[in-house]
Amino acid sequence: MYDLIVLGGGPAGYNAAERAAHKGLKTLVLEGRALGGVCLNEGCVPTKTLLYSAKIFDYTKHGDAYGVKCEGSSLDHAFVVGRKNKVVKQLTGGIAMQLKSAGADVVSEFGIIKGRDSEGFTVEAAGKEYKGARLLICTGSDALVPPIEGLRESVAGGFAMTNREILDMETVPERLTVIGGGVIGLEMASYFCSAGSKVTVVEMLDHIAGPTDGEISKILLKNYQKKGVNFILGAKVTKVGEGKVVYEKDGKAESVDADKVLVSIGRRAHTQGIGLENVGVLTERGAIVTDEYCRTSVPGIWAAGDVNGKSMLAHTAYREGEVAVANMLGGKERVNYLSIPSVIYTNPEVASVGETSESVKAKGIEAKTASVTLKYSGRYVAENEGGDGIVKLIVDKEHNRLIGVHMIGNYASEIIYGAAMMVEKEMRIDDVKKFVFPHPTVCEVIREAMFMI
Repeated sequence: MYDLIVLGGGPAGYNAAERAAHKGLKTLVLEGRALGGVCLNEGCVPTKTLLYSAKIFDYTKHGDAYGVKCEGSSLDHAFVVGRKNKVVKQLTGGIAMQLKSAGADVVSEFGIIKGRDSEGFTVEAAGKEYKGARLLICTGSDALVPPIEGLRESVAGGFAMTNREILDMETVPERLTVIGGGVIGLEMASYFCSAGSKVTVVEMLDHIAGPTDGEISKILLKNYQKKGVNFILGAKVTKVGEGKVVYEKDGKAESVDADKVLVSIGRRAHTQGIGLENVGVLTERGAIVTDEYCRTSVPGIWAAGDVNGKSMLAHTAYREGEVAVANMLGGKERVNYLSIPSVIYTNPEVASVGETSESVKAKGIEAKTASVTLKYSGRYVAENEGGDGIVKLIVDKEHNRLIGVHMIGNYASEIIYGAAMMVEKEMRIDDVKKFVFPHPTVCEVIREAMFMI
């Protein structure tokens, strides 16, 4: 009999299991694939490994601007993929050791919820039953493959790929077409463009990067176009196959030739086939319904990570898993989704937290903004010849509180956590002005912007 059974060993599951075990709960993790989930095996970490190699290669191509001669440099894609696999193997092994050290049991099988009785829940895995007083569902998400004519057949035949398959592709396609201009699509477009592909991104919206602040999105688009990525915006893909992606734009059918296609139009919660119907867990649009305490509609069952469909980010999953465990043990912790940062790890990086110019308008929030060039930072100017990065602040007029921060430029991913803390703590501009930022750094532009709003 376990105190807690965790279904899924991704960021939400393995982190929560470790926390629970450290707090004295007898914990079992059921994971049918690899520990680390999508993030570690076919998402966050593998893509960052590829993108870092691309960044180094890009620097060699533009070294002349810094007085560095790098003639004849090249990117060995097969080597990069091999290094990616080494990094993943190292980190998955580390997770297994962490769970073992914490005292949590791990069974490498998928779990299916069979029912509930007076003692708790029964979960079956590979024909064996396990009993648990509580359940934490962390089964993650799957790449969405929409019912576009020929797409499923193209995925099955290898012409089209999801994020899973493209990360293991050992050759660089001459022509890569990406369906979807969100984070995954943009990161892969960036890498393969650097690696030598002729990349085209087809996006249904009239902008890239989804909910990213519009001003930042436009700067990012300009940087991608300068790099050589072609964008077809406001276009609906209608057919995939026979070396083409057919789309409709402005009422006309057009097509783009491709050697490979990446479909990256989003993800959906993995809730099918795990037995939710056997205990009556409520779902909505395929995702498990949870409150801010990560509780489901069934007492004793919590859900964290992509499976609840709220914020499909690994760091959100970490926090949700921790909140779930804390509340199982009598706590009253909650997840504040408005202060969760997001990052696009391309070159330049994009990082955001809180409200955007578009969201405050939609919500009717009276806000004031300030957009400041990163050239106010001596370090940024020294390290980014011709850089066009900015930091944008969004402030609630009524209380003079910081409610949104958006950046594009190097180091943005490492800076945004500080802005997220400011948003989480509902800090006023006058309070932040009193902070001392180190100099010369890029982050000090945030403070500079405070005096311009």
